[in-house]
Amino acid sequence: MSFTRINANIAAMQSYNELMGVNRLVGRGLLRLSSGKRINTVGDDPAGFSLARSIESRRRSLSQALDNVGTAKNVLSIAEGSYLAIAGILQVIKEKTVQAADDSYNSDQKEAIQGQIDALVQEIDEIVDETEFQGTKLIDGSFTAAVFQTGASAGDIFGVNLSNADSAQLNVDALEVSDATAASLAMSNVDAAINTLNQAAQGVGEYMIRLDNKENTLSVAVTNIESTRSRIEDADFAEEQMNLIRAQIVQQTGFASFAQANAAPQLVLSLFR
Repeated sequence: MSFTRINANIAAMQSYNELMGVNRLVGRGLLRLSSGKRINTVGDDPAGFSLARSIESRRRSLSQALDNVGTAKNVLSIAEGSYLAIAGILQVIKEKTVQAADDSYNSDQKEAIQGQIDALVQEIDEIVDETEFQGTKLIDGSFTAAVFQTGASAGDIFGVNLSNADSAQLNVDALEVSDATAASLAMSNVDAAINTLNQAAQGVGEYMIRLDNKENTLSVAVTNIESTRSRIEDADFAEEQMNLIRAQIVQQTGFASFAQANAAPQLVLSLFR
């Protein structure tokens, strides 16, 4: 390299090329620190970018599945609450049938008890009619073979069947307590209804246990997948800050070298003195 040939300042060109490379490093470091990501464009790491996007897609799918599990639990909680409310009403009806079976009550009193029972039965049907989730009735016998998506794959589903709890389905829609014999039959029917409802509530409880397990599994999976994505894509701030400082130092020396390389050909002027 000769500084006496001034038509092409090779030293300055070389310094400029090196300076541009350092500037890119500084810019990349600043971008990583501002975004928090090591991979901001495909060019930063093509393989890593593709892998990170794939992992991110699965994480988001599992997160949605986790939300679906929460929704399923909400649905079951609503159904469970209604089952328990109806069970409480059935207990009251059972007390009334026991009361009516006693012949110490006259016909007028038994007629009054019958009116109370009829009102309680009507309340059961009202609860069934009002128990819904986003417009879908839950315990009227129509919520069967319901499917919740509880995973990231097509086959990761959770099936739910909720029992019908209306008065007709439970053989309590036509209870009679006009005499001891009728009241005794009514007691048997109410006992059977209580057993049926207890089984329905037990089924909901079993569903909830399974969903709790799925929720825990999905939570762990989402955390692990996010950890993997972070390790691939996110920036290590300590490392990036260290690299940025080194690049900035080289940048400063590069500017100084570039300035000196541009000034060097001016020495040729001294030949004309």
